[in-house]
Amino acid sequence: MLLRHSAAVLGRARKTTSTVASRAFSASSSDDIKFDFAQSFKLHQLEEGPENFGYTNREELLGFYRLMYTMRRMEITCDNEYKARNIRGFCHLYDGQEAVATGVEAALDRTDSWITSYRNHCTMLARGGTVLQVLGELFGTASGAVNGKGGSMHFYNKKENFYGGQGIVGAQVPVGVGLAFSSKYNHKGDGLMPCSISMYGDGAANQGQIWEAANMAALWKLPAIFCIENNHYGMGTSIERSSSNYEYYTMGNKIPGIWCDGNDVLAVRECTRFLKKWCGEGKGPIYVEMSTYRYHGHSMSDPGVTYRNRDEISQMRASRDPIESVKKRLLEHNLATVEEIKEIEKEVRAEVVKATKEAKASGRPDEATAFQDVYTDGKGNNEFPPFIRFPDYAKSLVNGKPQ
Repeated sequence: MLLRHSAAVLGRARKTTSTVASRAFSASSSDDIKFDFAQSFKLHQLEEGPENFGYTNREELLGFYRLMYTMRRMEITCDNEYKARNIRGFCHLYDGQEAVATGVEAALDRTDSWITSYRNHCTMLARGGTVLQVLGELFGTASGAVNGKGGSMHFYNKKENFYGGQGIVGAQVPVGVGLAFSSKYNHKGDGLMPCSISMYGDGAANQGQIWEAANMAALWKLPAIFCIENNHYGMGTSIERSSSNYEYYTMGNKIPGIWCDGNDVLAVRECTRFLKKWCGEGKGPIYVEMSTYRYHGHSMSDPGVTYRNRDEISQMRASRDPIESVKKRLLEHNLATVEEIKEIEKEVRAEVVKATKEAKASGRPDEATAFQDVYTDGKGNNEFPPFIRFPDYAKSLVNGKPQ
């Protein structure tokens, strides 16, 4: 009986990995278990916030574990492929921060808009991407999420309201506030307004454009979530040396804020549910600080140990690893066996290896795609209008007409 149930769960979890996300439960059921959070939420300009506990069950936790373990294996693969010079250019890895993207996606709907920074491989995966699409984009091959034209920092999935990563530090936040404006402008008054979430790091938190966008969001009561993924080091500078106020959840001044343990996927989910409800009810913007930690350096050119020591990284891995936290809950509450977890890990490793081979084999994009998606009439027509000047060679590639 247990084996049959396990196979069904693993089958559903595999399906979840490709689309990405394990969806949140709207309420607890008789199968759910209550988990208290090790660290309480901290509130700013709020009389009440999320409860310091969450309900989940075997199926949801297994889905979280599979997705987060896939993220980890994918990023380790990116590390190895970059060192082998199969990935070029900029590359910013997310391992250590998996609980944030996973928990946020579990609480949001796909009608909610999401935009983030250049550290976005796993966010793309959480928002409906596949490992093949992520790795293909990193290799610059045709199987990539945007056909190999964007690279590490520029994933995008309009169908799922994922507006990608931004290479310019903090530049995604004004765009995210614009998405919130669009949501409010187009809302028909039926139920909660869809929200937008703009994710950025502690290194971007003092950007002037973020303050300006936050001011507008507050004035117009836009359904905008300002989400700071605080991994404690902006490039190689600690938060104590870069910010006069490193309680980032208070940075909105009159805008309310919440501090959350960003390494606990259930805490992130519960916190994001609260944020979504707050914005959806028309109460205006809200700040959230997800306290997390990156294991790799800022980018692949950063060894990550010149401004912090290896003992610090090892201690974080041992005490606050987000994936190990999910595994511990599964085992301690007899929701899964060691063998089941090992089977998931084995399957995920095989899936990532397979996707890596397929991504490499898909080949370079056709030359014509370099000139596509430059102009559109909104109906899928990529032909250049007469008032846009492009070389005849480019026109011949796109329109297929000899010049």
